[in-house]
Amino acid sequence: MSGITITSAVRSNLVALQSTADMMSSVQNKLSTGKKVNSALDNPNSFFTAKGLENRANDLATLLDDQGQAIQTLKAADKGIGAIGELVDAAKAKANQALQTSSISEREQFASEYNELLTQIEDIAKDSGYKGKNLLAGTGNDLNVVFNEDGSSDLDITAIDYTDTSSATGLNLSDLSDSEGGTATFSLNNDGATGTPALTGGAKVTLDDAFSVGDTLTITNTAGEEKKIEITEDLTVTELENAIKGSSDDTTASFAKGTMTITSTDEAFKISSDSSSFADKSGGTLGGFGSDSDIESTLSSLKSAQDTLRAQASTFGTNLSIVQNRESFTKDMINTLEEGAGKLTLADTNQEGANLLALQTQQQLASTSLSLASQASQNVLRLIG
Repeated sequence: MSGITITSAVRSNLVALQSTADMMSSVQNKLSTGKKVNSALDNPNSFFTAKGLENRANDLATLLDDQGQAIQTLKAADKGIGAIGELVDAAKAKANQALQTSSISEREQFASEYNELLTQIEDIAKDSGYKGKNLLAGTGNDLNVVFNEDGSSDLDITAIDYTDTSSATGLNLSDLSDSEGGTATFSLNNDGATGTPALTGGAKVTLDDAFSVGDTLTITNTAGEEKKIEITEDLTVTELENAIKGSSDDTTASFAKGTMTITSTDEAFKISSDSSSFADKSGGTLGGFGSDSDIESTLSSLKSAQDTLRAQASTFGTNLSIVQNRESFTKDMINTLEEGAGKLTLADTNQEGANLLALQTQQQLASTSLSLASQASQNVLRLIG
């Protein structure tokens, strides 16, 4: 304040007190914030360098979240492949069961169960998505994982399509066809007569060399219905025709000009005999497990599907390892960046605490010194007194 004159000693001690107070304020600020650089005014170089490191750490932290979600997407796909693999194994077991039986009804049942397994495979593939991305659902589900802040390091993961098992680029497994009804015929002739004339309705069936007394003619269909007809000495062609008609609800038979015609409207069927002279007959179209060759073909397709699944599981496993490794690296890099920024800006609280204690002592000494300097000026009053 102008107009007030103070001695040189007092002014010197006053300046020292003010300087000490400023330093104490600075130290107290460092202790309260934990930072030695709180703004560009404190240390421009350290402040802006640390800010750059912190910005990069924040950018990587955002990518780290995306990497974590990519890992979950890959895990979901891997779980789906594992479940699909178990269903393919079950389908293979059904085909082997069909191969071990000659019953067309059992094969039809196995084929139906096989088709249901393929449906479940498609359903699992459709349900293997995570947050809108499904690596088992093909087009539109490719995944791109970015590893650094400028996008120059990334990983493209291509989705495959198992939602349609018949796709040639997927598992290439088609549903087995259903059986259909149809017609079968066999001839009945008097093989012992000259010219082997055709039998008539009232003639005995045993006149045909393919039938002997005691033989059993068996008619089975894919519905599991079975009719056994015993060949007796007195069994006539008409009686055989009527017996065949009664083999199932949708089976009809007719005999004309020496030919027995058997028709089924819905179910495929087979006529067999324990006589080696009778050639088995099939009517209609059997389903996908109708013949051994059909089953062998299906087993071959299932083997290829297993190989495809294992190869794809390996690919996704490699992708998962890469993303997990980069996620771990990114975490370490974020820690390194934050630690580096801290080295530039964080205060050493132990040192600052010691500084504050020293400044407090210095302040007390300066106050004492100021008091002594003031007392020197007051000596004039004693002379006047």
